[in-house]
Amino acid sequence: MRKNPALNSIRMDKTAFSVSSLDDESDEKLYWLSKTPAERLYGVEIMRQMLYGYDPLTARLQRFFEIAELS
Repeated sequence: MRKNPALNSIRMDKTAFSVSSLDDESDEKLYWLSKTPAERLYGVEIMRQMLYGYDPLTARLQRFFEIAELS
């Protein structure tokens, strides 16, 4: 399976770590609201590819057909 080249440039900073309560407000919403819609979609696509993988052969919609019988 080939990887998306954009995923090769993304690295996790393992030195940045914080612990907080689930009740604390996050600045994540403000971060994404400051981005353009195209940047938000790109972020969602990168997360999708990291979670489900990227295979250019299966990236297309699957075709199917159905035979209908005439009565």
